[in-house]
Amino acid sequence: MQSLAISLQALVAASIFFVWVVRYDNIIEEFKHYRYPDWLRDLVGVLKMTFSLLLLIGIEHGRFAVAGSIGIAVLMAAAVVTHIRVKNPLPKILPSLTLLVFSTAIAWINLRMLKV
Repeated sequence: MQSLAISLQALVAASIFFVWVVRYDNIIEEFKHYRYPDWLRDLVGVLKMTFSLLLLIGIEHGRFAVAGSIGIAVLMAAAVVTHIRVKNPLPKILPSLTLLVFSTAIAWINLRMLKV
């Protein structure tokens, strides 16, 4: 189970880094399309990068993985709701939904390993 958690933590952190750094122009356009303010986009970006860093730190210290994965799960749930609200097709919803499921699994696995 631990190796699954580590793999998921690395995958989620890398995915968020890729989208919010490499493809940031796409994020700017999406937030404009959703009619969300720039400050919200920036806040979400800071939170996602922070939670991703917590996932990576959590490879050695499980409590950080729990905090990071719960934070990402909350943000991904909000992303899924946004995609549904603007009536995006399923292929546009799947990345957020997948990261939501992975983040939930990370939290669950790490909580079990910590026996909290």
